Amino acid sequence: MPAPSAAPSAAPAAAQAGRARPWPRPPHCLPAARLQEPPENARVTVAGLVILRQRPGTAKGVIFVTLEDETGVVNVIVWRKIYEAFRRAVISGRLLRVTGRLQRAHAVTHVIAETVEDISPMLDLLLAEQGRQGDPAFADGSELG
Repeated sequence: MPAPSAAPSAAPAAAQAGRARPWPRPPHCLPAARLQEPPENARVTVAGLVILRQRPGTAKGVIFVTLEDETGVVNVIVWRKIYEAFRRAVISGRLLRVTGRLQRAHAVTHVIAETVEDISPMLDLLLAEQGRQGDPAFADGSELG
C-alpha cells in the first residue's frame, strides 16, 4: 500500500480544461479584473484604495464606494444597516477589505457589502524598508545626487 502524500493532490489537467480556474474565496481577496468569473450572488472578498464615496440624498441612506486595486475598480454598495455596523471603516478607511455578494445589472458588477474592514494600516508597509528594498517602484535616493 503506497504512503499517503503530504501534499494535497491537484485536479487532473483534463478536468480543468474547459472550465475556468476557481476564484479566490473569502477571506482571500479577488482582484477587480477577475470579478466576471464568479456567478451572480457569489460571496467574494475584495480590497482596494478608496477612490470615491457617494451618499446621494435620493439613495435613502445607501453609500456607494469605489475601490481600486492594481487590476481595476470595484463598485461597492453599502446598505444603511451595514453602514451603521461598520460606520468608522466606511467613513474614514483609505484601504478597505469588503466581503459581500456579487450583483450584476446592466453590464455593471457591484459587491453588496456584508462586512467592511479598514485595513489602512497596511499602507504603512509600503513605506517600511523591508517592503521596498529592491523594488523598482521605489526610489532609493541615488538618482538625486
